[in-house]
Amino acid sequence: MTPNPYNEDHLVEQPALALLAELGWQTACGLEETFAPEGGSLGRRDRREEVLVPRLRAALERLNPGQPAEAISAAIEELSRNRSAMGLVAANREVYRLLKDGVLVSVPDLNRGGQSKVRLRVVDWDRPAENDWLAVNQFNVKGDLYNCWPDLVGFVNGLPLVVIEFKKPGVSARVAFTDNLSHYKAAIPQLFWSNAFLIASNGTASRIGSLSADWERFFEWKRIASEDEPRRVSLEVLLRGTCQPQRLLDYVENFTLFSDSKGGLIKIIAQNHQVIGVNNAIAATLEARRRGHGRAGVFWQTQGSGKSYSMGFYSQKIQRKIPGDWTFVIVTDRTDLDEQIAETFKAAGVVSQSEGDQCHAGSGAQLAELLRGNHRYVFTLIQKFRIPEFLCDRTDVVVITDEAHRSQYDTLALNMRTALPKALFTAFTGTPLIDGEERTRELFGEYVSIYDFQQAVEDGATVPLFYENRTP
Repeated sequence: MTPNPYNEDHLVEQPALALLAELGWQTACGLEETFAPEGGSLGRRDRREEVLVPRLRAALERLNPGQPAEAISAAIEELSRNRSAMGLVAANREVYRLLKDGVLVSVPDLNRGGQSKVRLRVVDWDRPAENDWLAVNQFNVKGDLYNCWPDLVGFVNGLPLVVIEFKKPGVSARVAFTDNLSHYKAAIPQLFWSNAFLIASNGTASRIGSLSADWERFFEWKRIASEDEPRRVSLEVLLRGTCQPQRLLDYVENFTLFSDSKGGLIKIIAQNHQVIGVNNAIAATLEARRRGHGRAGVFWQTQGSGKSYSMGFYSQKIQRKIPGDWTFVIVTDRTDLDEQIAETFKAAGVVSQSEGDQCHAGSGAQLAELLRGNHRYVFTLIQKFRIPEFLCDRTDVVVITDEAHRSQYDTLALNMRTALPKALFTAFTGTPLIDGEERTRELFGEYVSIYDFQQAVEDGATVPLFYENRTP
C-alpha cells in the first residue's frame, strides 16, 4: 500500500527532522527502537525511561574528566530520579538548576581522607560540539495509564530538552497543544522534568511556549538573528531561531526564569524580540565599556511586551557570562515603578528575597552606602541623588534607567553621573524618546533594540489600542 504523501509525517515531521539534521543534530526513528535489559538501540531498558542514560553517562565523563565512576553514577541518579511527588513546574525548576549550575556529588578526598564535594557539569554551555545532540521522532514513552508517542523529542546529553508536536497543514497548531502536549504533561510527566520548551506546529503556523504556559502564552518566532530581518512565521524560522545548537544553549541558559505568582510557580521563557534585543543591548554595553564613553544605548520595547523581564535577562546574562564583579543600579523616578521592578526581580529569582530587601535604597544615605559597597543589584529612585557626591569609580557598574525620561536631563541626573563617573548607562523604555532625542543620544547613545507598539500588537504581545474622539 502506497503511503499517503499528504499526511503529517511527510509534510511536516520529516522536513523538520531533516532541518534539525542540517543544524547539527543526529536523528533517529523511535518506531525502530529496540529495548534490552542492558540498554536497547537508544540506550533504554524499557519505555518508562525518559533519559538516555548511556548518552548522559558519556557526556558527563567527557565534561568532567578524571572524576570517579561513582561520582558520575551519583550525578546520573540525581538527574534522572523520580520527581512525581513534586509539582511538574517545581520538578522542572529543580532539574533546570542542575543543568545550569551542575550536580553536587561526593567524591573521595585523597589528601585528607573521607569525602569532599565536587560539582559536575551537565552541559557545556559555551561549546556546542562538546555536547551530544539527538532528535528522535515518534519517541514512545509509557506512563501509568497511557502509552504516548510525542512526534519529536530533542535530547541534549541524553536529557529530553525539547518536545515538538505536529499537525498537518489545514489542522490548527492549537490542536497539537490542546489534544497532545497537554495530555502528555499529565500522562507522562517524567518526559518534562528536564524540558526547556515546547513547540506546536502545522508547518505554517508554529508557536513555542514554556511548560506552564497556556495556549494564549505560546508565541511565534519571526526572526532568527537580527531585528533587520523580514518577519516570517514558519516552522523553519522557529527551528533555526531556537534549535540551532548555539542558539538553543544561549536560550536555555540565559533566557529562562521561574516566577512565584499568585496562581503558583510559572516558567518564563523569553520571546523572540526579547532574545534579540537583550543580546543587542549586551553587545552595546560591552562596546561602551571598551570605548570608555558609558553610553550603552536605548532599549525601546513597547509597554506590555515584557520589559521588566528583559531587564532581568539582560542583567543575569552579563552576571553569568561576562567576567567582572558587576553591579546593576536600577533607577526609576516613581515609587510604584521602583517597587514593581524590585518585586518582579525577587519573584523571578533574579535576586533573592533577602538580597532584594537589603539592596533597596530607602534614603540618600543608604543609597550612598550601597553604592560604596559591592552589591550585585541596587534599586533606587533618582530622587535619592540629592547632592553631587562622588561614590564609586568602578567600570563594571551598569545603571539601568527605566522610563525616567524627563528626570534624566535635570540636576538629579547630573548628580547621579557625578556619583558614578565611570558607570555604563542604558535606558529601558516602553515609549519612543521623541522629545529631546538628541539629548537622549548624548546621555545614552543610539537605540540598541526597537520593538514598537505595532509589532507588539501583530505578535499578540499586547492588545490593540483604540481611540474614540468625543466632544466634552
